[in-house]
Amino acid sequence: MTTGHTITVEQGTEHVRVVRDGQVLAESHSPLVLRETGCPVRYYLPPEDVRTELLTPSATSTHCPFKGDASYWSLPDAADLVWGYPEPKSEVAQIKGHFCFYDTEVVAA
Repeated sequence: MTTGHTITVEQGTEHVRVVRDGQVLAESHSPLVLRETGCPVRYYLPPEDVRTELLTPSATSTHCPFKGDASYWSLPDAADLVWGYPEPKSEVAQIKGHFCFYDTEVVAA
């Protein structure tokens, strides 16, 4: 058994959507799929597929030793619902400028 930590990022073709309280916050056919040891699969969505006008930047930030420093955005009724890495580490450079949501639904074809 290996104890290594791995992260892979690949271009996805899944149709993903983020809906909260009946409102579509994001919808994409070209998410980046990030797989990380010990974590659920995460979809990083390009900014053109996210309704950024609904999001407010948060003062929250977190540090991941593998991805870098994350910034967060909120909705009026949902703090820190969305995050992204403005300056990710080189190993995951593809996710720069993309948005990730906690609850992303994969839409069946």
